[in-house]
Amino acid sequence: MGSRRRRRLLGLAVLLGVLVVSCLLSVAAGAKSIPLGDVWQALIAPAGAENDLIVQQLRLPRTLVGVLAGAALGLAGALMQGHTRNPIADPGILGITQGAALAVVLAVYSFGISSLYGYIWFAFVGALLGAIAVFAIGSMGRGGSTPVTLALAGMAISALLQALTSALVLTDQESLDTYRFWKVGSIAITDPGVLWQVAPFLVAGMVLALANASGLNALSLGDDVARGLGHRVEWTRRLGLLAIAVLVGGAAAVCGPISFVGLVVPHIARFFTGSDHRWLLPFSALLGASLVLLADVVGRLVARPAEVQVGVMLAMVGAPFFIALVRRRRLVRL
Repeated sequence: MGSRRRRRLLGLAVLLGVLVVSCLLSVAAGAKSIPLGDVWQALIAPAGAENDLIVQQLRLPRTLVGVLAGAALGLAGALMQGHTRNPIADPGILGITQGAALAVVLAVYSFGISSLYGYIWFAFVGALLGAIAVFAIGSMGRGGSTPVTLALAGMAISALLQALTSALVLTDQESLDTYRFWKVGSIAITDPGVLWQVAPFLVAGMVLALANASGLNALSLGDDVARGLGHRVEWTRRLGLLAIAVLVGGAAAVCGPISFVGLVVPHIARFFTGSDHRWLLPFSALLGASLVLLADVVGRLVARPAEVQVGVMLAMVGAPFFIALVRRRRLVRL
């Protein structure tokens, strides 16, 4: 037990180092490469030079968004796979992403809102309502919510919300243009104020997720065993669903639906930590943050001076990676 704990602590330290390197690359790399010395100068003692403005107003907020969104999606993916016991669960399975998308389209279609600063709250509320609808439907019946009912309710609600979104965007060009830009997935925000709006929710969601770890470990043994160990199964699931909704809703509101992070990251983390969510969740958060930042850096470099959005990069890299993971290591049973 002692050696396993030391290995896990060492793994966390390594991942923290990878995240620090990823942050430095994110701040330094782009259409204009900035030496690390100039980056340090811009952060510590800015003098108003061009590099200072690029670092402080563009790349630093972008890096912080990447860290928060990546950690949130990694945590949410681990929670989803644990609560649904579905190894291919991702942020779309519980209707959260689709709820955010429908809310964004409604904000543009009904209220004429076209800026991220304006529709971020619509996306967040839509994600929460989508999650609440899934849990309400999945909890109907004598047995209450179960992994199977939650997954089925999530797929049904997701299909309905996606159909409504498609119907709206096909009737309004402005809604379609806004939806297409939001749907791509990007951490390149132009208004740092948006970050500070959503950051408290993402941090609160992370706290809720970590608090859900011990209860999720008990649920993995079965509902009856969890009850026998003194856990309140329904409250544990509600806490987990609330954490997922807040994490994915906040990330989707500010970045759009970034794919594959919540799907792939928990499997990589589980390879190192096993099924203990007390370790799996922190590993997933650090891995998710690093993955999003590194994908964004690559997207900035491959098409310089233009860039490929992080959502596209993750889809291009994530799909073949996940296929290789499935073929070589077979998905773990949850």
